[in-house]
Amino acid sequence: MAASAPTPHGTGFPIEGRCGYYVEKKKRFCRMVVAAGKRFCGEHAGAAEEENARKRILCPLDPKHTVYEDQLAKHLKKCNSREKPKPDFFIQDINAGLKDETEISEQLVPISSLSEEQLENLIKKLRKASEGLNSTLKDQIMSHPALHDALHDPKNGDSATKHLKQQASILGNIEKLKLLGPRRCFVEFGAGKGKLSHWVDIALKDAEEVHFILVEKVTTRFKVDGKHRKKNSVFERLQIDIQHLCLNKIPLLSKEKLPVVGIGKHLCGVATGFLPLKKRRK
Repeated sequence: MAASAPTPHGTGFPIEGRCGYYVEKKKRFCRMVVAAGKRFCGEHAGAAEEENARKRILCPLDPKHTVYEDQLAKHLKKCNSREKPKPDFFIQDINAGLKDETEISEQLVPISSLSEEQLENLIKKLRKASEGLNSTLKDQIMSHPALHDALHDPKNGDSATKHLKQQASILGNIEKLKLLGPRRCFVEFGAGKGKLSHWVDIALKDAEEVHFILVEKVTTRFKVDGKHRKKNSVFERLQIDIQHLCLNKIPLLSKEKLPVVGIGKHLCGVATGFLPLKKRRK
């Protein structure tokens, strides 16, 4: 139901400058900003304005949004989800392992089908590969004074507190390893909104020659990048999958030649397997 007058739901009027379409499921008006002179946002214009016969369809590049069918060709040329020219630091599958390793999945067989001899050989290989590995993991939950005020903010909910504790622990561990200092470049893998780099920047205060490269494969909303205004810090965001990222070809790294510290908080197991550790700078 669309409305621009008081409704029986007690919601009053839509916010000025926002869409006048009432979203029944959410029991409120849509909060999207509308163009000058318009009552409804693009998503709801077709449903709310019966006089408008133009049809909206799902974008073939990203079904999370819609587009007028008669403007599809024009939209595809400027859609944020369109394929863009690959930068120099994009090298297909550079961190995905050797070609023959990527084809192992085609050779997988259940262990139960192995003969006794094959099974013994497999066990020997696994034992040899694991020799010398320290498989004992120890929890080391730490904190850092840079997040003290944020951690004790009474406005925090459970989710915010959880993330702040994780970020504080990461900073504490980075400092214990003596990696939290000036004249280096922090590469945050799976950066998301960039909050981990944000806190590292705050912890470093006025440290000189500190650069940050935020790597994220998808477009991210509500980024905190705009909060960084310190003269000694440089922030750069790269939209790329870690699987195809060649650190040696990132202009900032090749130009400044600073030591690299890799950090991350939002990485799944597959992503950590793609980390270009063999290519990191010493």
